[in-house]
Amino acid sequence: MAKPGMLAHICCAPDASYVIELLQKDFNVAGFFYNPNIWPAEEYALRLAETRKVEGILGFDLHEGDYDQDLWLTLTRKLRAEPEKGRRCDICYAIRLERTARKAIELGLSAFTTIMSVSPWKKADVLNRIGSLTGRKYHLRFLEADFKKKDGFQRTIELSRRYGLYRQNYCGCIYSRREKQS
Repeated sequence: MAKPGMLAHICCAPDASYVIELLQKDFNVAGFFYNPNIWPAEEYALRLAETRKVEGILGFDLHEGDYDQDLWLTLTRKLRAEPEKGRRCDICYAIRLERTARKAIELGLSAFTTIMSVSPWKKADVLNRIGSLTGRKYHLRFLEADFKKKDGFQRTIELSRRYGLYRQNYCGCIYSRREKQS
């Protein structure tokens, strides 16, 4: 029996290395790299290139969304003073999950998820709530998960070492980078 198809939103290669491998046990997974939040553009290109390495290692199809930094800045600018894990992040999650759901429909898939919950800096409960609401809006199944459980984050570190992956030291957005540097 064929595995059901699923589109997994991917934020970075280290997180994808573990979560995509885990999802492939039950799903025919396609990946979607949609991260208009990543700043600067050189960082975006580096994270995308590293994710393409994971695509080759794990053997899944990776789709790239538009890199629309202006849209992301417009939608989050009023919340630029929010700390990491604040309301700005909720908007960022919603932007990316909305676009992932639309891409799933475009690809003819009936389910989607995000790998972001593997990060200790991401709020799994908020991601799952937004993902579920977005899934209902588009009549898609959203796989709720907290991939950091059962040592998921530790596994991303181990696989990053094994595959020689770049591990970033900030979420990706201009605001988290500034916060990290101060």
